[in-house]
Amino acid sequence: MSRRRFLKGMTAAGAAAMLPCRLLVPGTAQAAAFNPDEFQVFRNACPRNCYDTCSIKSYVKDGVLQFVEGAPESTFTDGGLCVKGYSYTRRPYSPDRVKYPMVQDGRRTGKWRRVSWDEAMDMIAKKILELKKQDGSLLGLGMTKYSGNFGITNYGVEGLMSSLGYTTRFVGTPCWPAGIDAQNYDMGNMWCNDPEDMVKARYVIVWGANPAWCSVHTMKFIQEAKRRGAKVVVIDPVFTQTAAKGDVYWQPKTASDGALALGMARHILDKGLVNKDFVESHAHGFNEFADYLRKNVTVEWAAEQSGIPAQEIREVAEEFATADPATIWIGYGMQRHTNGGASVRSIDALVAMTGNIGKEGGGARYGHLQTWGFNYNAFIQKQPEGSVGFVGAAAKGEFDLTADQKTNYSDRTVNINKTAQAILDTKDPAIRMLWVSCKNPFGQDFDRPKLQKAFDTLEMVVTVDQFFNETVANSDIVLPVTTLFEEWTVNASYWHYWLSINEQAIKPLHEAKSNLEIGAALSKKMNELSPGSCTLPTEIDGKEWMAKEFNQGIHDLFGINDWTDLQKGPAKAKLASSASWHDMKFGTPSGKYEFRSDLCAEHGHKALPEFKEGRKSYDKFRLLTPHTKFGIHSQFVNLDWMKEYNKEPFVYMHPKAAAGKGITDLDMVRVFNKVGEQKARVKLTDNVAEDCLLIYEAWFGRGSDFNVQNLVDDESADMGAYKAGAPGVAIHDQFADIERA
Repeated sequence: MSRRRFLKGMTAAGAAAMLPCRLLVPGTAQAAAFNPDEFQVFRNACPRNCYDTCSIKSYVKDGVLQFVEGAPESTFTDGGLCVKGYSYTRRPYSPDRVKYPMVQDGRRTGKWRRVSWDEAMDMIAKKILELKKQDGSLLGLGMTKYSGNFGITNYGVEGLMSSLGYTTRFVGTPCWPAGIDAQNYDMGNMWCNDPEDMVKARYVIVWGANPAWCSVHTMKFIQEAKRRGAKVVVIDPVFTQTAAKGDVYWQPKTASDGALALGMARHILDKGLVNKDFVESHAHGFNEFADYLRKNVTVEWAAEQSGIPAQEIREVAEEFATADPATIWIGYGMQRHTNGGASVRSIDALVAMTGNIGKEGGGARYGHLQTWGFNYNAFIQKQPEGSVGFVGAAAKGEFDLTADQKTNYSDRTVNINKTAQAILDTKDPAIRMLWVSCKNPFGQDFDRPKLQKAFDTLEMVVTVDQFFNETVANSDIVLPVTTLFEEWTVNASYWHYWLSINEQAIKPLHEAKSNLEIGAALSKKMNELSPGSCTLPTEIDGKEWMAKEFNQGIHDLFGINDWTDLQKGPAKAKLASSASWHDMKFGTPSGKYEFRSDLCAEHGHKALPEFKEGRKSYDKFRLLTPHTKFGIHSQFVNLDWMKEYNKEPFVYMHPKAAAGKGITDLDMVRVFNKVGEQKARVKLTDNVAEDCLLIYEAWFGRGSDFNVQNLVDDESADMGAYKAGAPGVAIHDQFADIERA
């Protein structure tokens, strides 16, 4: 959607309400007099954890951000943004923004008082030095940070922790680790086709993804493939906006994806539609996989497991196998189960046995990190001389180590998907101080009631954020951080192949500092109080540090001479082919696609992509808590502009299930399970299955205690530890009951 089309769809009153940014209202003298030469134009990159990683052009006049649009140079962003992206102009100027360093006198009291940066740094530095003196190390200082800001220089948060010494890190990811492991076992890496080559596909299966909400720019490539004659099948437990645009929609039983894929594979095997060249020349272990299918899988069994009629499974399997090329987009939601990794391996196998790996327009599309070859200068910082870390006896607080042991110090790691339990369980030393950045644990971590108990054991919580969210409410100190328009950084995508610079378009508002600048301020105070206690420079130029992330490999990959070339517009990686694995040189031990992975077996899983049962139900309904269209976790939904589109949270329920509970449309209901409970109004819809309840994730800042994490536990997914350092989390293997409130 272009900027002009966006504005055209608004009323004059609606546009005027978007102040302080003076937008150009159609039909007014302002609009008629628009002159682009009157604006400073800057290049920005959306740093949110999203497939699209949009390239942005921002327009500034008199030092004020006026409006934004998608960069037209990127054939992926293509001049448009999503509904969330168009709200960006409000973000820096939101009246709800954290403007100054603040100290809370009693967590959750709301009794905040403004302090200077020097006072805040003094309090924090003294606590860090106290921990170091009492414990003999800084392992009592924990850092939890994730993807709230993916700008590469924001890895300076990790760099800050390293510059202080060895600390406790919350590692792993709740997003996609089971699938990452699965694709590494199968192919030796996670690497997907360029999404723009989806137009070449003759058959597209969107499996557990909702790009109409979560990757709007990819939708145009799917629609173009469809216009060229491709068939589009959408598989999802919810009838989504994407499903409404498909040719075929399957609503399988949740977590039955592996059985469905294996049933399709068995039919393809029986019909002789296997691509013999691929499985014989480029694959390892296919005969064993075929034997497994013959002995253990039937289409009728897959139909029973999934709820999809056997005849439909056969039809789609044959169509997929005979289309050339055919592709499957594997969504992250479908691997957030106790059998998620096994399911991804089954879908990978389906794509591989039909010869669609390594083919333009084909592929098992999941994600990639091929364009992330930065220097990570901000990340890699040296510990102070004499720092004591985690190794052997050091974990027990015994610090009389040999010289050899001292060379093996490391940070202590705990599972980010079990944050609450890790805080409660970790001892010798206990985690007593927590640094939170680029993340809102209370909005996206699991078992919120337990999380609050865990936070209450901490002696100091410092949160770096832009808004007073629920994590800030459970903190002692909040530090105001810059928005993307107020800092220099660079960003790449884990889906497409474009690279974008992020220029500082406006001066930081109020007293906000970038994460790098916050680190420098703390380093200055640490060294004032204890010389040599922090190695991070005490003065940092964000632009210079951004430039340090580039190297010749990045220059060559994107065809640029210097990072400054990106100020003219985003650049796309120079790919030998739009297809991943186009050279058939896989990163597995065999160098081939591995239907049988001995490495997978070594890590405690099945060597073959066998069926694995999902988590057993522990309550009446399966509970699904996906992303809303209007936010990413708790970001964007808090903005006053977005309230117009997303006024209140609802529980979505099938009419037949509601009738059985005596519930009618818009009733106030109570959803409850072993974790906790949540009240909201109900909306009846057959978009969800009879045995499911759906509640969209994240809500804060409106005087509401709504939080889906009151109902979600921290059960682990089956894979993730291999590549992410900790297992994934079974976000969609949750269950609950419901009643009228």
